[in-house]
Order: sequence, then C-alpha cells, then structure tokens
Amino acid sequence: MTFVPFRRSLLALTAVLALGSSTAVLAQSKPQLRFSAVFSEQDIRAEMTKKFAEEIKDKFAFQPYYGGNLFKQGTELVAMQRNNLEMGNIAPQDIANQIPEWSIVTSAYLFRDVDHLKKVMNSEVGDQLKKLASDKLGIRVLGTTYFGARHVGLKSNKDIKTPADLSGVKLRMPAGEAWQFLGKSIGANPIPMAYAEVYTGLQTGAIDGQDNPLPNVENMKFYEVMSQVVLTSHLVGFDVLVISNKVWDAMSPADQKAFQASADKVIDWSNEQHVKREKELADFFKGKGLKVYEPDQAAFRKYAQQQYLTSNLAKSWPAGMVDKINGM
Repeated sequence: MTFVPFRRSLLALTAVLALGSSTAVLAQSKPQLRFSAVFSEQDIRAEMTKKFAEEIKDKFAFQPYYGGNLFKQGTELVAMQRNNLEMGNIAPQDIANQIPEWSIVTSAYLFRDVDHLKKVMNSEVGDQLKKLASDKLGIRVLGTTYFGARHVGLKSNKDIKTPADLSGVKLRMPAGEAWQFLGKSIGANPIPMAYAEVYTGLQTGAIDGQDNPLPNVENMKFYEVMSQVVLTSHLVGFDVLVISNKVWDAMSPADQKAFQASADKVIDWSNEQHVKREKELADFFKGKGLKVYEPDQAAFRKYAQQQYLTSNLAKSWPAGMVDKINGM
C-alpha cells in the first residue's frame, strides 16, 4: 500500500508526458516554411513577413531568416530548386538570370510607380511572366514587394545632371547581367558587390556610390558614408515573394486561396508603408547634411531606353510586351 501514491504519481507523470508528446507532434505536423531575404529585420518588409506569419500560423510553421543569413542574395532560387528553402523574397534580376524574358521587368524606366507595377503584374502580362517562373523554376509568384524607387547615392560632391556625369563612377550593383546592365544604362561603371558589404565599400572608397530606394539607404545607414542623393528614379524597386510549387501544390484549393489572400493583404500593407516613408526621407537626409536633388530625368530616361532597346537583353523580351506595359 505504501507504493500506491508513487504509482499514481507515475501514472500522472506518464499522462503529462504523453500529452506533451502529442502537442509536439501536432506542432511538428505543420508544414515548415523556411523564408529567406536579404533585407534586415528593421525593414518594413520584415514587419510584413511577421504579419504574414501571424496570418498563416494555424496551417504553417513560418521560419524567417533576414539579412542573407540563411542564403546570400542570388542563391535563394537554387536553394528552392534543391528543396532547401520553401519561400523567398527574390530579386527579379535573379529570376532573369535563369529566365531571360524576365529581364524586361528589370529595365530602367519601365514602370511609372507602384500602382502601375501592381496593375501590370495582375494583368495578362503578369500571368505570362508568372507562368514562366512556375514552369521553368518551380516557383509560384505570390506578389511583388515594392521597396521604393531606386536613386543614386554618392560619396563625392560631384553634381550629376545627365548620364554623362556618371561616366567612370564606380556604382555598386548586385551581381548578375540584368543588374550590371542597369548600372550601365544610366551611364555609370557598375561594380558587383553584396548588399551587406556596401557600407564598408563606400567607407573605404572601393565604390563611389550605390543605387537603392530611400528606405534601404536609411535602414542600412548608407547615408552616414554618402554626401548626396541624386533622385534619378531610374527603377521602381521591387522583389518577388515566392513559394515553391512543391509546397503550393500540396495545399488544398481552399488553403491556396486563403494563403494568397494573406499574401495580398500583407503586401498591400507593406507597399503603402513604403510609399509613405519615401515621402518623409528626402527631408530626413537633408537634415543629415546630404544634398538631395533631381537631375535631368528626361535625359536619363532617353539614354537608358536607347541602351536597352539596342541590347541583347531586349532580344529575349516577349514580342509586344513593352507596348502593352506602356499602354496600361
């Protein structure tokens, strides 16, 4: 009889352990979504992904990695193709490295603003590009994450009015043909460099400048090692939120609809926040002592479009697509 209390305690402990084990199994039964991005955890898009994780928490275990800590910029697609990554925020330039037709959306002065970008990607043109990504890369495009118009930021005080003024300027651009050509299309000498190395590159003089949207310049504190921002507005900056077809195809139609609706919701929130923040940052940089001014954008646009239309990149663009986009 003296062993009864012990036996009861043992049974109770066994029940608790069994319950805990069942809970763990249930938690592990949710599909794992590893997500990789090069933006920092302070970025508006990081808050977007946190909101997204909350939206889908009942169905998926979302695991975000920021700052290129899991996969460096440009390697995410290969990781997804090798089933080492389920989701990513991918630069369209990286997609263009594997699908030449995608280089059209990486060209300078194609999209007018974020609303135009969204309209195009939700049209037949966008459907055509998304199908290419699905068929050739095994990924589903959930939407475009706008992060601001790209402008040129320089360490020197040299006034920039036309593309000729950027001749010889070592402008950091991500690696890849599409990115490097973008730098050339505005008159600069593009230098491939990882995003995380840009601050040091400016500081040491390894590069003369960088091109990024204003929120990125603030988040990464590039303004601390710059003297001016030239508002070239040469590219509507966006990345592509994607998920592997393997994960997408495993969902029921109802779950796919809910998943896409959640993505749409948080992307719209993020885009709105970026537009709002852009309007505030010009004054912020002026307050930090930087020159902030517009060059001759018409001269930049004319020069850039000539560079693209006479390049090998344009040969891969779907026939009539530029005219369709311009007409929207």
